[in-house]
Amino acid sequence: MRDQVLHYIRERQLLKAGDRVAVAVSGGADSVALLRVLIELRAELGIVLFVAHFNHQLRGEESDADERFVAELASEHNLPFFAGRADVRAHAAANKLSLEHAARELRYQWLTNLAREESLDAIATAHNSDDQAETVLMKFLRGAGTRGLAGIHAVHTGHGSRIIRPLLETPRREIESYLNALNQPWREDHTNLDTQHTRNRIRHELLPLLERDYNPNLRQLLNETAEISAEEEAEWQARAEQYVNRWHKDERRMLLEDQPGCVVWKFTRESVALQRRAMKCFLERHGIATGFQHVEAVRLCGRGGPSVVNLPGGWRAQRDGSWLELVPPSAATDEEAVRTYEYFLSVGGRCGIPEAGVELKLTIVVAKLAASEPPGSLLKLIGVGHPLLVRNWLPGDRFRPAHSASEEKLKRLFAEKRIPAEQRRLWPVALGGPQIVWVRGFPVAHDFAWTPGCDDALRIDVAPLNPPFGATYSPG
Repeated sequence: MRDQVLHYIRERQLLKAGDRVAVAVSGGADSVALLRVLIELRAELGIVLFVAHFNHQLRGEESDADERFVAELASEHNLPFFAGRADVRAHAAANKLSLEHAARELRYQWLTNLAREESLDAIATAHNSDDQAETVLMKFLRGAGTRGLAGIHAVHTGHGSRIIRPLLETPRREIESYLNALNQPWREDHTNLDTQHTRNRIRHELLPLLERDYNPNLRQLLNETAEISAEEEAEWQARAEQYVNRWHKDERRMLLEDQPGCVVWKFTRESVALQRRAMKCFLERHGIATGFQHVEAVRLCGRGGPSVVNLPGGWRAQRDGSWLELVPPSAATDEEAVRTYEYFLSVGGRCGIPEAGVELKLTIVVAKLAASEPPGSLLKLIGVGHPLLVRNWLPGDRFRPAHSASEEKLKRLFAEKRIPAEQRRLWPVALGGPQIVWVRGFPVAHDFAWTPGCDDALRIDVAPLNPPFGATYSPG
């Protein structure tokens, strides 16, 4: 493993002589192995090592014992040790985040601050090839293009810090064999076995099943997919940037053809792949979060399809002769601003709806836990098309809530629930395919409601939208 890691570091140019490197050590097998192998390699690489541990305070005494273990390991090898801690559970509740998201956010925030304070050149984390396979599969299941399928990158630079992953081509089994050969103990985190978490279900249930019944080399293939996707994403992104730089001639406007009616150059002559990339790049430059459906709608607008496309955050795209123009929310009239909105909500993702002042989150609830939820609060996982389309109520919409006798006009249901008329036009509903499957404040649709005996369920959570959070589409 030592030679493999050395080769990977040199091939990817992760480190250079003189670098000051903090190894993020949780106490688990992966991070302990990363520390031990970098200790072996530090003279050959010419690097200076530090040990960093972040206590998430999620497991009480176990978390404190992890911190002591890492501190003792650092002391044993005469390495400087830094420890940080935060109440992850409180941060998650205050910011309406999952525990995993909150933990990652606070951990990297602390590591970034540490890098700045100690003049570190890099932070090394212990993501391995099994983590990569799990990430790619999870992103594929949630819906992703090459950007998502690229998975975990060997190097990530952002927020003033440089994160490197020297073990990204090393399987977990080799990591544990390496530690056993050194007689090096490590700490086990029992929460890694909790299959309520999506990643753990993929790790302990789905991946083993797919390897056993479909392809024993699946992990290797998923890692190859990540490698191919990362390189192709970089290439396509560079081409899209170059393209937009050439034709983005005016603020919020892009030229679609340089000589109308001639064949010198036209947007429609480019490949569909480049058209999509260019549109996505164009939208992202203006801070507009989009999913595939929005990008495709804008592309078709540029090709002469619908003349106006509504976008997240109140933006809209419109074709004006030879130009594609983005109209910001402030430029729309009051009537246009409330006329309609459309967002897409993917499993595991969040969707901010500034028009309604709420944020939606779509999560999977395993069958054994779904039974404890109130009747009519969950959707069937199988049978509901997703990602869901979330839009405002439109006149004529009809809906049959779970346990109701028949379908009714939503306008009548709003009146029965005494929802003020001025709020109704912005009231969010979710569609799975052509059917309304969920309406805020009502039981889910009768025909799509989860019942005992079904497989896993879907839950839509609603929370207030806290400024300055904007509308987003998150594929995970």
